[in-house]
Parts: sequence; structure tokens; C-alpha cells
Amino acid sequence: MIALIDCNNFYASCERVFNPSLNDKPVVVLSNNDGCVIARSNEAKKIGIEMGIPAFKVQ
Repeated sequence: MIALIDCNNFYASCERVFNPSLNDKPVVVLSNNDGCVIARSNEAKKIGIEMGIPAFKVQ
């Protein structure tokens, strides 16, 4: 069994800590091997970006 867990947008929140210009913007974090969405900010969730989809489908 494989599971993806989003701990309150953890990775997206970490990116915002180091880059405050991302505040109030949709933020997604991609995996390093296949470029799939592994974390989303609340703004990204509101516009319908789903977990696990490849980056080319988000663009």
C-alpha cells in the first residue's frame, strides 16, 4: 500500500518560510524523481490542483 499524506501543507509552508514572496499565492511542491505534486498550499487547493498529478498537467 502506498499513501500520500499532506500534513497541513507542510512542504508548501516551509517554502514560504524561506521565500516570503510566495505568501498569498498558490504554491505546489514537486517530487524530485517524477515531478508530481506532493504538497499544495490552500490557495492551490482552491483552484483545483490535485495531489499526485504531474507538473505538466498543472501548467
